Amino acid sequence: MEEEDLLYMLALQTTSGIGPITAKRLLEYFGSAKAVFQAKEKEVSAVHRIGYLLWKNIQDVTVLKRAEQEIKNIQTYNLSCFSYKDSMYPSLLRECEDSPILFFSTSDKLNLNNRKVISFIGTRNPSKRGIDLCKEFIEELKPYNPVIISGLAYGVDVTAHLAALENGLDTYAVLGHGLNRVYPDIHTSVANKINESGGACISEFWVNSRVDRENFIQRNRIVAGMSQATIVIESAIKGGSMSTINFANDYNRDVFAVPGRVGDIMSEGCNNVIKKNRAQLLTSASDIIEALSWDSVSKAPKIIQPQLFVDLSGEEELVVSILGKCDRELLDIIALSCSLPIYKVSSILLNLEMIGLVRPLPGKYFELVR
Repeated sequence: MEEEDLLYMLALQTTSGIGPITAKRLLEYFGSAKAVFQAKEKEVSAVHRIGYLLWKNIQDVTVLKRAEQEIKNIQTYNLSCFSYKDSMYPSLLRECEDSPILFFSTSDKLNLNNRKVISFIGTRNPSKRGIDLCKEFIEELKPYNPVIISGLAYGVDVTAHLAALENGLDTYAVLGHGLNRVYPDIHTSVANKINESGGACISEFWVNSRVDRENFIQRNRIVAGMSQATIVIESAIKGGSMSTINFANDYNRDVFAVPGRVGDIMSEGCNNVIKKNRAQLLTSASDIIEALSWDSVSKAPKIIQPQLFVDLSGEEELVVSILGKCDRELLDIIALSCSLPIYKVSSILLNLEMIGLVRPLPGKYFELVR
């Protein structure tokens, strides 16, 4: 990517109120990121649901300054950048409407397209059984040469990466922070092995982005979006893996979960998603092989069963109030109206969907369940 193109893509990515969906709409309308920043107010306002406030944010002089500094950071750490229009951009991820317009990688080459790609997720504190099953599944899948995706966290994540490396499989780590570091630090050696083996660490977060819990939730949509299927080894009912399952369900991707004993905390999440038809029961690698057929067969959408009504937080009430004023609304516009980050509103909407108050619609629109 030419430096000028990268500059304006970064600027668009950091503009307040513009998430991936709105950014792509602007890019498709104007043809390039530079053209977006050169457009006049009337031209920007002509784009569906783009108003004066967003145009004003685009005109913020600090946006380009931040982008210029980020280019220096990218060069300092010798990172590669991939636009959603690049041929090496993961094709499965490109299918997701909210995929990042730009992400960063420790490698200048990605080998993910036209391949079998699956992700492994689970608790950071797996049992010996969970660790053994993760290794066993990956070893049994080796003849099919799948790419293994995970998040380089403690537990199931790092187990999956190491098992992939031991079996000579490509593996990619999706990080929830900038690529100037590895978190946790103890996994730096694993990250190095991933890079040396032909895989990469990737992230949509800028170099100096801090390690923040909400960033990891945002990261999880990429783990789900890059993969044909997501395999959950062990998870508590409120574990971080649940957000990845939500994203995979939303993208109509397959989810497989290992069942566990009733009463086992680290099996509650898996048992729950199996019970609610949000994941297929997984007992052996053959379940994955048979269900996927390693082709492009589309799966029926998973049915998400609403939960009982619970008290809403202040931010949830704000989102409900915004939706109550219209028949339906776009994710980016909801976030703008609430003055909240798009990734946080996305998480709030997922929670509201799970308790039966909100219904997702095609095109990243949402409406209240009347």
